[in-house]
Amino acid sequence: MTSEAGLLAVDIGNTNIHFGLWRGESWGLSWRARTISNKMADEYAVLLRNFLSSADLNFKSVTGVVIGSVVPPLTATFADMVERYLGLEPVIVNHKTNTGVRLDIEQPEQVGPDRIVNAAAVIKLYGGPAIVIDFGTATTFDVVSRDGAYCGGAISPGIVVAHDAIVNRTARLHQIDLVPPPNPIGRNTIHAMQSGIFWGYVALVEGIVARLKAAMQDEPVKVIATGGLAPLFNQHTSVIDAIAPELTLDGLRIIYEMNAEQP
Repeated sequence: MTSEAGLLAVDIGNTNIHFGLWRGESWGLSWRARTISNKMADEYAVLLRNFLSSADLNFKSVTGVVIGSVVPPLTATFADMVERYLGLEPVIVNHKTNTGVRLDIEQPEQVGPDRIVNAAAVIKLYGGPAIVIDFGTATTFDVVSRDGAYCGGAISPGIVVAHDAIVNRTARLHQIDLVPPPNPIGRNTIHAMQSGIFWGYVALVEGIVARLKAAMQDEPVKVIATGGLAPLFNQHTSVIDAIAPELTLDGLRIIYEMNAEQP
């Protein structure tokens, strides 16, 4: 790849779609858009063209595409868009893709591509044993063994989902900023909600990590966190060893390179 062309990685989540363009040796460009599952391929093509043109690029600037999607309707939509507008055949990650990750779990067809992708990135960049925490719509905890196998993990509601649930199901509780209150003992409703939601979530993260480590029976276990809220939680807990903002994009790139090398 030259500096004028690059790999487009598309991470389709339940809330956001993250686009990254790998140019040279880094993610030179990165964009995010809201996930709208009924949007058509032509509409996403316009969005992508606008993203590229903002950096004085066009569709010809993309030499390869890899897609990881947890929204099945959009998987087909993006494949169609890539084939028609970019003239490329994307690598679409699923449990059958060559990822370098052995899926040591029951019913591997049910595991989300995002969890496979994160495991691939951690194996390549950090090595095992490791726990990957992805702070997204759901917060996922994924276990990678010392020999590079994906062993499963845990799934919990994301903190924003928990916040929205209590606000929507109560008459007198309203939206709050998801930050720690001045004191764990909330002396007003806002601080009480912040204490319960934020510190409760920190306790959830610490508790699940502790139980996963105990079940792994392996030392030392690295804990890698990604997702938009990872830096915030990292300030208030000691269980996270490293923050990897582009972990999922890195995993997509690693998987693409593995499959592009095949005949």
